[in-house]
Amino acid sequence: MENIMKLENEIPQVKTCEDLIHYPEEYRELLVKIVRSHAVNELYGARVFDEPAIALAPNPYAKWLTCRVAMEEYGHHVRFRELGQKLNIPENEMTPEGKNPLSIFEFPLETWAEFCVIKLLADLAEILQVEDLLECSFHPLKSVARMTMPEEKFHAKFGEDFTKELIASEDGKIEVQEAINRYYPMLPAFFGRAASKNNELYRKWGIKKRKNEEMLEDYLKLTHELVVNKLNLELPSIN
Repeated sequence: MENIMKLENEIPQVKTCEDLIHYPEEYRELLVKIVRSHAVNELYGARVFDEPAIALAPNPYAKWLTCRVAMEEYGHHVRFRELGQKLNIPENEMTPEGKNPLSIFEFPLETWAEFCVIKLLADLAEILQVEDLLECSFHPLKSVARMTMPEEKFHAKFGEDFTKELIASEDGKIEVQEAINRYYPMLPAFFGRAASKNNELYRKWGIKKRKNEEMLEDYLKLTHELVVNKLNLELPSIN
Protein backbone atom coordinates (compact mmCIF):
# COMPACT_ATOMS: atom_id res chain seq x y z
CA MET A 1 0.00 0.00 0.00
CA GLU A 2 2.85 2.38 0.85
CA ASN A 3 4.40 1.81 -2.58
CA ILE A 4 1.08 2.46 -4.32
CA MET A 5 0.58 5.71 -2.39
CA LYS A 6 4.06 6.81 -3.41
CA LEU A 7 3.33 6.05 -7.07
CA GLU A 8 0.32 8.38 -6.97
CA ASN A 9 2.72 11.31 -6.78
CA GLU A 10 4.88 10.44 -9.77
CA ILE A 11 4.38 9.68 -13.46
CA PRO A 12 4.93 5.95 -13.97
CA GLN A 13 6.53 4.07 -16.84
CA VAL A 14 4.51 0.87 -17.11
CA LYS A 15 5.94 -1.68 -19.53
CA THR A 16 3.30 -4.43 -19.44
CA CYS A 17 -0.36 -4.93 -18.61
CA GLU A 18 0.68 -7.31 -15.85
CA ASP A 19 2.63 -4.51 -14.16
CA LEU A 20 -0.59 -2.55 -13.58
CA ILE A 21 -1.16 -4.54 -10.40
CA HIS A 22 1.50 -2.35 -8.79
CA TYR A 23 -0.28 0.92 -9.64
CA PRO A 24 -3.36 2.69 -8.26
CA GLU A 25 -6.79 1.73 -9.57
CA GLU A 26 -7.32 5.28 -10.83
CA TYR A 27 -4.53 4.78 -13.36
CA ARG A 28 -5.93 1.48 -14.63
CA GLU A 29 -9.45 2.93 -14.90
CA LEU A 30 -8.17 5.82 -17.01
CA LEU A 31 -6.40 3.40 -19.35
CA VAL A 32 -9.56 1.32 -19.67
CA LYS A 33 -11.54 4.45 -20.52
CA ILE A 34 -9.21 5.66 -23.26
CA VAL A 35 -8.63 2.22 -24.83
CA ARG A 36 -12.37 1.50 -24.82
CA SER A 37 -13.10 4.88 -26.44
CA HIS A 38 -10.58 4.33 -29.24
CA ALA A 39 -11.82 0.78 -29.89
CA VAL A 40 -15.43 1.96 -30.20
CA ASN A 41 -14.69 5.02 -32.33
CA GLU A 42 -12.34 3.25 -34.75
CA LEU A 43 -14.97 0.60 -35.44
CA TYR A 44 -17.78 3.12 -35.74
CA GLY A 45 -15.85 5.26 -38.21
CA ALA A 46 -14.88 2.27 -40.33
CA ARG A 47 -18.51 1.14 -40.49
CA VAL A 48 -20.22 4.44 -41.29
CA PHE A 49 -17.55 6.12 -43.44
CA ASP A 50 -14.67 4.01 -44.73
CA GLU A 51 -16.36 0.79 -45.83
CA PRO A 52 -19.37 2.55 -47.46
CA ALA A 53 -16.98 4.90 -49.29
CA ILE A 54 -15.61 2.03 -51.37
CA ALA A 55 -18.84 2.07 -53.39
CA LEU A 56 -18.59 5.86 -53.82
CA ALA A 57 -15.02 5.87 -55.13
CA PRO A 58 -15.04 7.00 -58.78
CA ASN A 59 -12.51 4.58 -60.32
CA PRO A 60 -10.56 1.37 -59.60
CA TYR A 61 -7.52 3.22 -58.26
CA ALA A 62 -9.60 5.24 -55.82
CA LYS A 63 -11.48 2.08 -54.78
CA TRP A 64 -8.18 0.27 -54.17
CA LEU A 65 -6.87 3.03 -51.91
CA THR A 66 -10.22 3.33 -50.14
CA CYS A 67 -10.14 -0.41 -49.48
CA ARG A 68 -6.73 0.08 -47.88
CA VAL A 69 -8.06 2.91 -45.72
CA ALA A 70 -11.03 0.80 -44.61
CA MET A 71 -8.78 -2.18 -43.86
CA GLU A 72 -6.46 -0.03 -41.76
CA GLU A 73 -9.31 1.63 -39.87
CA TYR A 74 -10.74 -1.78 -38.98
CA GLY A 75 -7.19 -2.74 -38.04
CA HIS A 76 -7.00 0.17 -35.60
CA HIS A 77 -10.10 -1.17 -33.88
CA VAL A 78 -8.52 -4.62 -33.71
CA ARG A 79 -5.34 -3.22 -32.13
CA PHE A 80 -7.20 -1.31 -29.45
CA ARG A 81 -9.57 -4.22 -28.87
CA GLU A 82 -6.67 -6.63 -28.38
CA LEU A 83 -5.13 -4.26 -25.86
CA GLY A 84 -8.53 -3.93 -24.22
CA GLN A 85 -8.76 -7.69 -23.87
CA LYS A 86 -5.46 -7.67 -21.99
CA LEU A 87 -6.96 -5.03 -19.70
CA ASN A 88 -10.00 -7.30 -19.16
CA ILE A 89 -12.42 -4.93 -20.86
CA PRO A 90 -15.60 -6.84 -21.81
CA GLU A 91 -16.03 -7.30 -25.58
CA ASN A 92 -19.43 -5.59 -25.64
CA GLU A 93 -17.87 -2.42 -24.20
CA MET A 94 -15.53 -2.13 -27.19
CA THR A 95 -18.18 -2.04 -29.93
CA PRO A 96 -20.58 0.80 -30.87
CA GLU A 97 -23.78 -1.13 -30.14
CA GLY A 98 -25.87 0.52 -27.43
CA LYS A 99 -23.69 3.63 -27.26
CA ASN A 100 -24.26 7.20 -28.40
CA PRO A 101 -21.91 7.99 -31.30
CA LEU A 102 -19.71 11.05 -31.41
CA SER A 103 -21.36 13.84 -33.37
CA ILE A 104 -18.77 13.53 -36.15
CA PHE A 105 -20.13 10.05 -36.92
CA GLU A 106 -23.68 11.35 -37.38
CA PHE A 107 -22.74 13.09 -40.62
CA PRO A 108 -24.74 11.38 -43.41
CA LEU A 109 -22.16 10.21 -45.96
CA GLU A 110 -23.60 10.35 -49.48
CA THR A 111 -20.85 11.45 -51.88
CA TRP A 112 -17.20 10.84 -52.70
CA ALA A 113 -16.41 14.51 -52.06
CA GLU A 114 -17.84 14.21 -48.55
CA PHE A 115 -15.63 11.21 -47.82
CA CYS A 116 -12.54 13.04 -49.05
CA VAL A 117 -13.37 15.96 -46.77
CA ILE A 118 -13.87 13.58 -43.84
CA LYS A 119 -10.42 12.11 -44.43
CA LEU A 120 -8.96 15.59 -44.89
CA LEU A 121 -10.39 16.99 -41.66
CA ALA A 122 -11.30 14.16 -39.29
CA ASP A 123 -8.13 12.17 -39.79
CA LEU A 124 -6.08 15.27 -39.12
CA ALA A 125 -7.94 15.49 -35.81
CA GLU A 126 -7.21 11.82 -35.18
CA ILE A 127 -3.50 12.41 -35.86
CA LEU A 128 -3.46 14.90 -32.98
CA GLN A 129 -5.24 12.45 -30.68
CA VAL A 130 -2.79 9.67 -31.49
CA GLU A 131 0.16 12.06 -31.34
CA ASP A 132 -0.71 12.78 -27.72
CA LEU A 133 -0.20 9.08 -26.90
CA LEU A 134 3.22 8.68 -28.52
CA GLU A 135 4.98 9.23 -25.18
CA CYS A 136 2.28 7.63 -23.05
CA SER A 137 3.40 6.33 -19.66
CA PHE A 138 1.64 3.01 -20.38
CA HIS A 139 3.98 1.42 -22.91
CA PRO A 140 1.47 -1.02 -24.50
CA LEU A 141 -0.75 1.96 -25.40
CA LYS A 142 2.27 3.90 -26.62
CA SER A 143 3.14 0.97 -28.90
CA VAL A 144 -0.37 0.90 -30.37
CA ALA A 145 -0.19 4.65 -30.99
CA ARG A 146 3.17 4.34 -32.73
CA MET A 147 1.88 1.58 -35.01
CA THR A 148 -1.25 3.58 -35.80
CA MET A 149 0.31 6.98 -36.52
CA PRO A 150 1.78 6.25 -40.00
CA GLU A 151 -1.58 4.90 -41.15
CA GLU A 152 -3.46 7.94 -39.84
CA LYS A 153 -1.02 10.17 -41.71
CA PHE A 154 -1.66 8.17 -44.88
CA HIS A 155 -5.42 8.61 -44.43
CA ALA A 156 -5.08 12.37 -44.02
CA LYS A 157 -2.82 12.51 -47.10
CA PHE A 158 -5.41 10.43 -48.97
CA GLY A 159 -8.00 13.08 -48.11
CA GLU A 160 -5.72 15.91 -49.18
CA ASP A 161 -4.71 14.29 -52.48
CA PHE A 162 -8.24 13.41 -53.57
CA THR A 163 -9.54 16.79 -52.42
CA LYS A 164 -6.94 18.47 -54.64
CA GLU A 165 -8.11 16.30 -57.52
CA LEU A 166 -11.73 17.29 -56.95
CA ILE A 167 -11.17 21.03 -56.63
CA ALA A 168 -9.37 21.13 -59.97
CA SER A 169 -12.84 21.52 -61.50
CA GLU A 170 -15.29 24.26 -60.56
CA ASP A 171 -18.09 21.79 -59.80
CA GLY A 172 -15.76 19.72 -57.63
CA LYS A 173 -14.61 22.81 -55.76
CA ILE A 174 -18.19 23.78 -55.00
CA GLU A 175 -19.00 20.26 -53.79
CA VAL A 176 -15.92 20.11 -51.55
CA GLN A 177 -16.59 23.55 -50.08
CA GLU A 178 -20.18 22.59 -49.27
CA ALA A 179 -18.96 19.44 -47.51
CA ILE A 180 -16.43 21.45 -45.50
CA ASN A 181 -19.11 23.96 -44.51
CA ARG A 182 -21.31 21.17 -43.13
CA TYR A 183 -18.68 18.90 -41.57
CA TYR A 184 -16.07 21.23 -40.09
CA PRO A 185 -18.34 22.70 -37.37
CA MET A 186 -18.83 19.17 -35.98
CA LEU A 187 -15.13 18.61 -35.33
CA PRO A 188 -14.27 20.80 -32.30
CA ALA A 189 -16.44 18.58 -30.09
CA PHE A 190 -14.12 15.68 -30.98
CA PHE A 191 -11.49 17.18 -28.67
CA GLY A 192 -13.68 17.22 -25.57
CA ARG A 193 -14.61 19.97 -23.16
CA ALA A 194 -12.27 22.66 -21.89
CA ALA A 195 -11.11 22.22 -18.28
CA SER A 196 -12.01 18.53 -18.49
CA LYS A 197 -11.49 16.55 -15.28
CA ASN A 198 -10.73 13.40 -17.26
CA ASN A 199 -8.10 15.22 -19.30
CA GLU A 200 -6.55 16.59 -16.12
CA LEU A 201 -6.20 13.03 -14.82
CA TYR A 202 -4.79 11.78 -18.13
CA ARG A 203 -2.09 14.44 -17.91
CA LYS A 204 -1.47 13.76 -14.23
CA TRP A 205 -0.60 10.15 -15.05
CA GLY A 206 1.36 10.91 -18.22
CA ILE A 207 -1.18 9.21 -20.47
CA LYS A 208 -1.79 12.41 -22.48
CA LYS A 209 0.30 15.56 -22.84
CA ARG A 210 -2.04 18.39 -23.85
CA LYS A 211 -5.19 19.94 -22.48
CA ASN A 212 -8.27 19.50 -24.67
CA GLU A 213 -8.31 23.21 -25.44
CA GLU A 214 -4.63 23.14 -26.40
CA MET A 215 -5.22 20.27 -28.80
CA LEU A 216 -8.20 22.09 -30.33
CA GLU A 217 -6.10 25.23 -30.76
CA ASP A 218 -3.43 23.18 -32.54
CA TYR A 219 -6.11 21.64 -34.76
CA LEU A 220 -7.61 24.99 -35.73
CA LYS A 221 -4.18 26.29 -36.72
CA LEU A 222 -3.41 23.18 -38.79
CA THR A 223 -6.75 23.20 -40.59
CA HIS A 224 -6.42 26.89 -41.42
CA GLU A 225 -2.97 26.30 -42.87
CA LEU A 226 -4.18 23.30 -44.87
CA VAL A 227 -7.62 24.38 -46.05
CA VAL A 228 -7.23 28.15 -46.41
CA ASN A 229 -3.55 28.67 -47.17
CA LYS A 230 -2.74 25.47 -49.05
CA LEU A 231 -5.99 24.48 -50.78
CA ASN A 232 -7.36 28.02 -51.17
CA LEU A 233 -10.72 27.02 -49.74
CA GLU A 234 -12.73 28.54 -46.89
CA LEU A 235 -13.42 27.39 -43.35
CA PRO A 236 -16.77 28.24 -41.76
CA SER A 237 -16.77 30.02 -38.42
CA ILE A 238 -17.27 27.79 -35.39
CA ASN A 239 -18.60 28.56 -31.94
